[in-house]
Amino acid sequence: MVDSARLRRQTAQLLTVLAVAVCYYATARLGLLQQLVRGQVTPLWPPTGIAVAALLVLGVRSWPGIALGALAANITIGPSVLPVLVIAAGNTVAPVCSYLLLRRAEFRKELDRLRDALALVFLGALAGMLISATAGTGALVLSGAVRSADFWPTWSVWWTGDAMGVMVVTPFLLVLRRIRRPYGIGPARWAEAAALAVCTVAVTVLVTDAAGASLLFLVFPFLIWAAFRFERAGAACCALGVSTLAILAAGRMAGPFDHHVLLTNMITLQAFNGTTALTSLLLAAVVTERNSTYREIKRLCVQLAEKVTQQDT
Repeated sequence: MVDSARLRRQTAQLLTVLAVAVCYYATARLGLLQQLVRGQVTPLWPPTGIAVAALLVLGVRSWPGIALGALAANITIGPSVLPVLVIAAGNTVAPVCSYLLLRRAEFRKELDRLRDALALVFLGALAGMLISATAGTGALVLSGAVRSADFWPTWSVWWTGDAMGVMVVTPFLLVLRRIRRPYGIGPARWAEAAALAVCTVAVTVLVTDAAGASLLFLVFPFLIWAAFRFERAGAACCALGVSTLAILAAGRMAGPFDHHVLLTNMITLQAFNGTTALTSLLLAAVVTERNSTYREIKRLCVQLAEKVTQQDT
């Protein structure tokens, strides 16, 4: 009986590791469609978002799946075996370090506090992904696949891609796992959600294709709309959509990313996507905290009224 239970646990663990590896590899192939340096450095690397979300939900025991997925994604595009192993190790260690930093900061997966949004952006994305960017770029330079003069442009693309994966993909996945079938939602609410989605996409496409002027700031009213009206779900979805469209524009050097060198474009993209993630996540967290406080006060008032009524009778 004990052996049977142990076998089931081991089988479940193996399937979990394989599922994480498959998701990592599949999203890696999608990310490589926007590669900018040597066919493997991209400004959006969704697997980091998958990895951090898996660690937050499943725990540190899911790290072998991340390592396996990273190895499978890089083995066909790496310059040689040793750099591939270094890159895969960096891609594994970085999300694990992000997870440990978030756990030390008492991060909550519900993303219902302001401190959670700040921790995810600064600790999970910007700090943790320094490891993978440095290890990966260093491996390419030492192997001769990238010139030493191109270290910082390559590093900037790598860091931007990994950080963006955490900033936009991880919140989306954490919110997605908590979404339930909505009940009691009227047609007006659905119409507002549809209008928000259409307007956000249309304005983002417009400003990322506009040549000769930087109009990226025009997307922020829609991020604010999403955060105030639809809280975490709306903010995460809008941030993912806006960041993805901006990354696609940067990849094809269009709109505000035209006529600039790679390093300048990556700085601009990182600043824009970082501001996008901060604006949406922080506002959503503030609104969620406010609404939770309001509901708690309302519940306590109802309880107090019931007790007063009982004493009067």
